[in-house]
Amino acid sequence: MDWLEWLALVEFIVNNKVYLAIKVSLFMANYGRELRMRVDIKKGKIKKVMEFTERIKKVQEEAGVILRKLQKEMKQQVNKERKKAEVWKKGN
Repeated sequence: MDWLEWLALVEFIVNNKVYLAIKVSLFMANYGRELRMRVDIKKGKIKKVMEFTERIKKVQEEAGVILRKLQKEMKQQVNKERKKAEVWKKGN
């Protein structure tokens, strides 16, 4: 077994593991179905999967940067209108 086949096997194990916190596998959480693996893995397919994984990773990183920026901007907008809370005393 070469390193690409080992990598595919490790990826399968990680994606198929049921995590206690979410009570489902990562694959089920992302795609809404259980992960299946065919036995006839070919090196060309593994290469395509790795390229796809890299593209998805890049898209997710870019989306994360954009979402964090938007979150910061939204927080600033909301906090502009926010007033300090009144201090309540017993009997108010």
